Amino acid sequence: MSPTTASALAVLFYCLSAFLIFKQLGAEHRQRWVALAPAILAMLLQAVALNTVIIQAEGLNLGFFAAFSLIGWLIAIQILLSSVYRRIESLGIVVFPISGCASLIASLHFADHLIIVSNSEIKSHIMVSIIAYSLITLGAFQAALLAYQDHSIRQHHPGGFIRFLPPLHDMETLLFQFLGFGFICLSASLLTGFVYLEDIFSQQLVHKTVLSIVGWVILGVLLFGRFKFGWRGKIAIRWTLSAFVFLMLAFFGSKLVLEFIL
Repeated sequence: MSPTTASALAVLFYCLSAFLIFKQLGAEHRQRWVALAPAILAMLLQAVALNTVIIQAEGLNLGFFAAFSLIGWLIAIQILLSSVYRRIESLGIVVFPISGCASLIASLHFADHLIIVSNSEIKSHIMVSIIAYSLITLGAFQAALLAYQDHSIRQHHPGGFIRFLPPLHDMETLLFQFLGFGFICLSASLLTGFVYLEDIFSQQLVHKTVLSIVGWVILGVLLFGRFKFGWRGKIAIRWTLSAFVFLMLAFFGSKLVLEFIL
């Protein structure tokens, strides 16, 4: 199966899953896994496409769209796994179609960018970095939903979509779980970068390195504040989104400039 065909089918199944999740939001008895089953199939199809798009004979293709598709795929997996023990499948209404479309665009090879890597340590560094970005991106989605939920409750408008979200306490707990694991992976990414990359502050990497460190510091302060002072609500949302902005500028901003502008 060609990557384009696999990606096109992934889009179809992701969108079907998002539609079924949306249709079941108001249902008294939800068949959650009926709605999530197409997303599981889509995730497998996207994996097939990613394997062909990213793994090339000359090296790894981690161009802008390929990396975006990979992060979208990892986020979809995290939503599916988290849905086993928490009702967060509503995140898939937005995330699943985006992930599918990213896969389709990546399969068209608009912006391939081969990285010639033979060192397994550097490959591990790259993969840990991408996992960290995906976890923190999912945390940002969670923070945005939490902000909407908090605002609706404060304005005494707890109806509409808000009725189908978990309680605030559960939403915050899940947010900090994503951020905690993301912080661990980001720490490992920065550590392995300093150890295995010859010059992490070279001209091409300096902006990415500095922005990643800023995002790491923000996340570290937030997690410390949560542990020491019980930070929650708006403070947690603002710090999460701030860290997300810096990290996305580090990853996608640098790729955008290097691949499309310079």
